[in-house]
Amino acid sequence: MLAATLWILAGLIALLLGVALWTALAWPKPGPRQPVAEGLGEPVSVLIPARNEARNISDCLRSVLAQDPVVEEILVLDDGSTDGTGELVSRLTASDGRIRLISGTELPDGWSGKCWACQQLGELAGSRWLLFLDADARLSAGALQAMLDAARRYDCSMISCWPGLVMRGFWEQLLMPLLNFLTFTLYPAPLAYIRDSDASLALAHGACILLRKEQYDFLGGHRAVRSELFEDTRLARSWRAAGLRNCCVDGSRLVSVRMYETLGQIWVGFEKNFFSAFKTQAGFFVFLTIHLLLFLAPFILLGLIAVPVFSGEFRWAILVCCGLVLLIRLVLSLRFRHPLWSILLHPVAEVFLAAIALNSWWRAVSGKGVRWKARTYYRDSTATRREVGK
Repeated sequence: MLAATLWILAGLIALLLGVALWTALAWPKPGPRQPVAEGLGEPVSVLIPARNEARNISDCLRSVLAQDPVVEEILVLDDGSTDGTGELVSRLTASDGRIRLISGTELPDGWSGKCWACQQLGELAGSRWLLFLDADARLSAGALQAMLDAARRYDCSMISCWPGLVMRGFWEQLLMPLLNFLTFTLYPAPLAYIRDSDASLALAHGACILLRKEQYDFLGGHRAVRSELFEDTRLARSWRAAGLRNCCVDGSRLVSVRMYETLGQIWVGFEKNFFSAFKTQAGFFVFLTIHLLLFLAPFILLGLIAVPVFSGEFRWAILVCCGLVLLIRLVLSLRFRHPLWSILLHPVAEVFLAAIALNSWWRAVSGKGVRWKARTYYRDSTATRREVGK
């Protein structure tokens, strides 16, 4: 009976391997492209929300300024920074008149910090296209033109680039690959292009989102997702629900981001997003149970191979399950250029992931709230978030 159950799990894992392979082979991956003539590209407003980003903002702005000639203006909103972010931006405004520093206004009730910052930026922007860019993102030369080209090619008024992950330290290389593993084992990225009106297949990464201002204003801007911590994909789903077209491309050749550097930053960052990605507790626990059953349980059972009481079929089933999981990791690591050594420590990473997920859930339902950038967000019975820390 146990061996039969394991073979069923092996079949499910094999299906998810197929999803990962399809994404690895068929998901669009545009490369940088420079305009062939001065002024060819459509003008873009680059909008950067920044809260305590002194370590990042200068390099981010330099990468944006290298996108000539399509950048018409660069608006940086200082969201109550205490580390000198605003002063750095002010000094850079003297070097290029397109850079403007905006002082963010007080956060209204019912808004998450980033959504409110983006809303203010969107209302002030004057170009036909808006690029929302995180301060820790770095654009490759010719990246913005490639995004505009992709938007035209796929007839989208919103396009998001899934960034390449910069990972340097041990904990980054161990845990950050799980971001793509979590996403692209269950999300068939190429299917979103086939069923381009299906809101449930919409995906976005908040580090880099390009959209048409006309459609953004029509939707109400970030007001449509104002209380969300998982605002990027929620905005993409709202976009499709309103009858608008969007897509997400593998933008690893266009934009890179070092999201977190230490174990503590990874923990808090994943904790913020994990439970908030689900509308209900039931959905969260169904996802977590399936994920751990398929991707962690086989490695726990691996220790039983040496026990004589178990049959050869049982042992083979465990080995096949573990092998398929590691093969998925290999496929995604090759596609996204993750460190290969982290594949061998997959069970360790899964244990950390489970702990972070459960802590994310506990902080939400216990009333402690999740922390992000010196603010605390709470999830009430109607699944809304409110901001209490300034």
